[in-house]
Amino acid sequence: MIIHPTELEGVVILDPQVFSDHRGYFFESYNQEKLSLFGFDHTFVQDNVSLSTANVLRGLHYQWPIPQGKLVQCLQGEIWDVAVDIRENSPTFGQWHAETLTSENHRALYIPEGFAHGFAVISDTALVSYKCTQPYRAEQDAGILYNDPTFAIPWPIIRPVLSPKDQALPTWDKVAPEKRPQL
Repeated sequence: MIIHPTELEGVVILDPQVFSDHRGYFFESYNQEKLSLFGFDHTFVQDNVSLSTANVLRGLHYQWPIPQGKLVQCLQGEIWDVAVDIRENSPTFGQWHAETLTSENHRALYIPEGFAHGFAVISDTALVSYKCTQPYRAEQDAGILYNDPTFAIPWPIIRPVLSPKDQALPTWDKVAPEKRPQL
């Protein structure tokens, strides 16, 4: 497994070694012992899977005050996955990184605690798996409207399909101070 850092500290791309032959392929999607040798020391306590159709946009989501890191991988289809630094006192506050995750490239993206996360489905369907460092807690659920001008994310879909919950998310300037992550 190769770990690629991004311009945002803590946001990393994991590229597994894929073994292919006439029968198909095999790869290790996660190995804590091997990854810890490279300083990737995260403990995951919950795994989630979502299936979405074309043009679905999920996000931007985060948890606070007990933040949740996520290791995201697309098992079927293709997504454009985004991590946004929303830690107000971070030197990279407001910056984001996007990565195309597909069932063909087998990449995973780690989104650290204190970052918002979202993805857009750019294939007919997408099956997405994500490991979380904290369990989901409804009372800590938070989010930001996907097209907030504060972050100016150029999503690759024109008419996103949003859940009612995601349609009602506030812009960053309307997020309550107690819901704003800190370093």
